[in-house]
Amino acid sequence: MSDIVDATPTTGQKFTAETLGTFVLVFFGCGAAVYSGGDLVATALTFGLTVVVMAYAVGRISGGHFNPAVTLGAVLGGRLPWNQVGIYMAAQLLGGLLAGAMLFGLGNGFEGFSAEGNMGQNFFGDAGSGYAWWAALLVEILLTAIFLWVILAVTDERNEVNVAMGPLAIGLALAMIHFVAIPLTGTSVNPARSIGVGVFAGTDAIVQLWLFVVAPLVGAAIAGLTYPLLFGHGSAPVAGSGLNFGGGRKDQFVPGSYEAQWNQGQQGGWGQPGAAWGAPPQQQWGQPAPQQQPDPYSTPQAAPQQPGQWGQPVPQQQPPTQPGQWGAPQQPQQQQPGQGAPGHWGNPDGDDDGRTQVRRPD
Repeated sequence: MSDIVDATPTTGQKFTAETLGTFVLVFFGCGAAVYSGGDLVATALTFGLTVVVMAYAVGRISGGHFNPAVTLGAVLGGRLPWNQVGIYMAAQLLGGLLAGAMLFGLGNGFEGFSAEGNMGQNFFGDAGSGYAWWAALLVEILLTAIFLWVILAVTDERNEVNVAMGPLAIGLALAMIHFVAIPLTGTSVNPARSIGVGVFAGTDAIVQLWLFVVAPLVGAAIAGLTYPLLFGHGSAPVAGSGLNFGGGRKDQFVPGSYEAQWNQGQQGGWGQPGAAWGAPPQQQWGQPAPQQQPDPYSTPQAAPQQPGQWGQPVPQQQPPTQPGQWGAPQQPQQQQPGQGAPGHWGNPDGDDDGRTQVRRPD
């Protein structure tokens, strides 16, 4: 039991998870691009499937970003503190470079292999499809922003879709993006993916890397900043996130953004006791009314007698109970709205924290 209670991932474990996840994403995704002869469908589905698989595998540890743009969008969207950004991005760059080095080494197994322009690298202009640099910049910004909006929406606590389906939706979104952008830029939306193979793909690829670093980060920043403005926060932003650079608490485990939130559950959120939609705290169910003020017309399970009167105070003009009437049943026509016994729905004197269990949009 102690192993479960003390199972908060360490910084080293999160670093390892992000390194491994990014390695798998770049190795299989770019590997499919190279060894399938540039098959669009195979490459797009491989990139999407690797995100799904690795999110389920290690998302519970680090949040399953595998992408510096996702990390930036998460911190600006209130899902991750700034003091973890460096750890995540360093791990992602390491994973991407290890994958690129592995692909480079394995490629030399073919006689006469040349890595220049043959590493699944990104491109624009004369070095690739002939697509203009400004158009490549815009499409990468747009597609990254869409990707981050999807991620933030799928992992929003207000989303009633089964949260365990989050990685699947995100992986499918990444595959959709590749279907559109592979013919244009080879699809980045991920600086670690571009750098990981680009540094092995020759001078032209290295010169063009700036676009595939800048554009995804700009798109992620747009999505991270605008999502709370457009749709609000599903829960309070974590300490030290967004435009607050103060950093989170050192003892605070933050699941990051996206895939891990379906498995982490926040207080009062998915999977927490007493957090059902509209359910009162468990200690209120079946709580008997005090003997000194019986009310045969109210039961612990009864709904509020008047809508909109949850926990409203008793009007001052209400006449006090007359002496000598203790124990006398109250006539229905004399019962005042909201005058239930303590512990009942709508009682002003009882514990009415049940209403706080219903999450409202910010």
